[in-house]
Amino acid sequence: MSHSHLQCCINPSILSADFVNLEAELARISNADAVHVDVMDNHFVPNLTIGLPVVERLQKVSPIPLDVHLMISDVDRWAPQFADAGMSSVTFHVEASDAPIKLARELRARGAKAGMALRPATPVEPYLDMLDEIDMLLIMTVDPGFGGQAFLDVMLPKIRRARAAVEGSGVNVAIQVDGGITEETILRAAEAGANIFVAGSAVYGRPSPADAIESLRANGQLAFGYAAIS
Repeated sequence: MSHSHLQCCINPSILSADFVNLEAELARISNADAVHVDVMDNHFVPNLTIGLPVVERLQKVSPIPLDVHLMISDVDRWAPQFADAGMSSVTFHVEASDAPIKLARELRARGAKAGMALRPATPVEPYLDMLDEIDMLLIMTVDPGFGGQAFLDVMLPKIRRARAAVEGSGVNVAIQVDGGITEETILRAAEAGANIFVAGSAVYGRPSPADAIESLRANGQLAFGYAAIS
């Protein structure tokens, strides 16, 4: 299937940035499409990062939109507050939500794009009827909680099925992948049909994060072209 119509977006993860100098770290990725902000509560995932007050400050100083990924329990209660704070996009884990359709509608009503995330072991099929209700589907390509993990190739068929469902339904839903994205793995993920790529150490681990973003973006677009040929 041709993916040549897709636009490759790079959303660097602040999880790999220097938490003491976040404003300066945002400036280093101003050529990215958005900044991926991981909010973890040490309940849903075994790690603790930042919460709403810090995210609200990031929102005020960031040169690019915030793509907030909530890896938290009780997400039905918390996610709307992030939308109210002016986030461009708020992604919740379907495993943490009691009423995902209601929550997605609430996020959209409050002016944010609604993203729905799936852990690696969560099948995508039960949620394909919800595509109309969301703007983005996040397929985790590592188990969420920590940066620096290796990309799980076993997720590629899941990305392909999700892309086929999106194309088949005609809805405009982005497919985001998060975990282990490098200049090499982005080729496989893009070929499978993902179009938004979260990269942490592959951006912030380089001498020039801005150059790393351009390189990743070029590789993603290249893969969309290859997909059209194959």
